[in-house]
Amino acid sequence: MRLFHQSWIVSAVRIALLAALIGALIEAQWSVAFVALATLTLSTVPELVGRRLGVHLPVSMIAVISLFLFATLFLGEVLDFYNRYWWWDVALHGGSALGFGLMGVVFALFLFEGDRYAAPPWALSLIAFSFAVTIGAVWEIFEFAMDQIFGLNMQKSGLIDTMWDLIVDVIGAGTGAIIGFFYFIGRDLGGPTAFFREFARLNRKLFSRFR
Repeated sequence: MRLFHQSWIVSAVRIALLAALIGALIEAQWSVAFVALATLTLSTVPELVGRRLGVHLPVSMIAVISLFLFATLFLGEVLDFYNRYWWWDVALHGGSALGFGLMGVVFALFLFEGDRYAAPPWALSLIAFSFAVTIGAVWEIFEFAMDQIFGLNMQKSGLIDTMWDLIVDVIGAGTGAIIGFFYFIGRDLGGPTAFFREFARLNRKLFSRFR
């Protein structure tokens, strides 16, 4: 696999993680090495899964996913950004939930081969919202599993942290779903619409009714 073929952002993230991994192994900092390796591995998963399923992901999407994983797992856990900056967790969860909301719109379009008029706008928006909230819930399960299995502290204050994360996830997912609603009724909102069009363009066989 070519490691640095996506974009300079993805390349920079992966170089930083490789450097951190090598440095941690030399200094026998096993927990840091594990987090760096896990983050590096997870950053390649969307690409690999996309290829496996025959789905082409926009470069911008891969870059955002890589940055999110780097900010969450490495900066947040290894460099303790969660405790240094109170807003770090809120910003990451809110941003990721919004992103998953937009991906939920793409998922809803995928179900109808790109035809945004195939179902009522509210129904498509509900699908997008549900998709995003589900991803947020799965991430909370992932944090719980990492804490229980590897002794990390991703959940911080436990139940309170988890509930606030889910609340922020719902707000972000709702925002993404609202953007999708306007798109479904024919309102062009610029950036998000460009993302939908790029995804459909790269996967024309899956979005044959996109217009």
